[in-house]
Formats: sequence, C-alpha cells, structure tokens
Amino acid sequence: MKTAIRLLAIDIDGTLLDSRFELSAANREAVVAAHGRGVEIVLVTGRRFAFARSIVEQFPMELTVIASNGALVKSKDGATLWRQLLPREQARAVLRAAGPERGRALLLFDRDGKGQIVTENTDPAHAPVEGYFERNRAYLMEVKPLEEALTEDPIQVLFVGGVQPMRALEQQLLQAPCASAITVARAEYPRRDFTLLDVLDCGCNKGRALARWAVSRGLLREQTMAIGDNWNDLEMLEFAGLPVLMENSSEELKQRGWAVTASNDDSGVATAVRRYVLSS
Repeated sequence: MKTAIRLLAIDIDGTLLDSRFELSAANREAVVAAHGRGVEIVLVTGRRFAFARSIVEQFPMELTVIASNGALVKSKDGATLWRQLLPREQARAVLRAAGPERGRALLLFDRDGKGQIVTENTDPAHAPVEGYFERNRAYLMEVKPLEEALTEDPIQVLFVGGVQPMRALEQQLLQAPCASAITVARAEYPRRDFTLLDVLDCGCNKGRALARWAVSRGLLREQTMAIGDNWNDLEMLEFAGLPVLMENSSEELKQRGWAVTASNDDSGVATAVRRYVLSS
C-alpha cells in the first residue's frame, strides 16, 4: 500500500515561484489544502531568510523554512530553530582559493539588519546582479579587505556569475586545500547564463537539513515529498521518498528518472500536490 505523504518540502525559486518571481494562486491554494490535510509544509530555499520572508508570509498557516541551502532552519516568525555556520577560518581559506573571482565574493551572516551582507565594494557596477545592492541597502555593509569582516562565523561565502565561470570556480574550490571542509551548492540558470555558487560548511545542504527536520518531527523519508528544479535541490530530492522535478529543470536532472510535473510558469507545484497528496 502506498505510504501517505506527511511532509512536503518545496523549493522556492524556479519551483514555487514563476519566472516573474510570483506565487500563483493555484500553488498557494494547493499548498494550503495539503496543510489542511495534516501535511507539514517546509519551504527549502537557497535564499536568505530575510529574502524568503515575503513569500513565506503569503501563506496563512504555520510552516518551517530551511534557508541558505540548509544552513538555517527557522519558524515562520523568524525564530532560529537550528543552524550550521561556516567556520570563519574556512571562509578565509575559500577567499584565498577563489582566484580572480575573489574580488566579487560576498559574505552572508545570520544577523538582523545591516551587516547581513558584506562586500568589499558597494558600487552598483560591482553588484552581483543589477539592482542587488539597492534592494538590499538595509542589510549591506562594505568592509575591505573582506577578511576583516570575519569576526564571527558567516552562513556562507557567495559567488555570482555566468554558468561556465562558476562551474570552473566550483571545480577550483573542490580541488583546493579547503575542499574537505566545505560544501559547494550550485543553482544554475543556463537560459540567463546565471549561477549562484554558495560555499557552506562541510555536509551542509538542503537534503541533510530536511532529513534532520524529518527525524525531529518523527517522520520517515517514505512520508516525505520534495519538489525542486535545480542542482542545489539534489540532496533534498535524493532524501525524499517521493522526489518530483519541475518541467523547467535541466535535462541532466531529468535523466535521474524521477517524476516530472508541469513548469513553474504552469503552477507545477499545484499539479504535483493535487496528484500525489490531495488525490490520496
């Protein structure tokens, strides 16, 4: 007999949100309906919690947020339930190993307000994506050299760039002396030639954080459904008893043979939730 889904883990960008970064009514209603059936909802994202909060608040019920690719677990109101920070000595080692990309690195910290994001240069021309510094002005701090900001452990070191440069940087970091002490999470968008490369503590990823949360709630992986679209969702999808990929996922990911739902622009989350949760 098929095991009923009790835990629903959903990625945000490219999955829950459409290509305009909006939450469709269909996705919202399906997730709310699943919660009404007693299913626990966890939003699992590479976003900082502060950046995810506007999405979280569109849901009327309690839910949990696994943010920063598994480094932070927070309640809907922002209380920290668990965290795994990157030791500052490893952050320094990552900066040393980054080569030419070192100058564009960002440090992200588990803080409120200013200093949550630290960069060496706040000139808009230096921003990782257009408008990033302006949108995050309340959180932004300039420190040069960046290493001087490492008076406490950060959540991560973040690099942003084109697909091929970031793939090359990933391989460079994985061959560096610090490789055994870090995790590299890649969210890749080939159509936009855009990649987010997060460097986190060793073993820190969405899947491990989700597994830990499931255990704490007395839930089994067979009772877990996860929906994602990108490489940083891989461990989360591998953990879930029912992994579901978005149609807009890469062909490489689809080759793993997992179920595929509609695209994020066609409310694929709602389609999957109706099929695997609400129809049970």
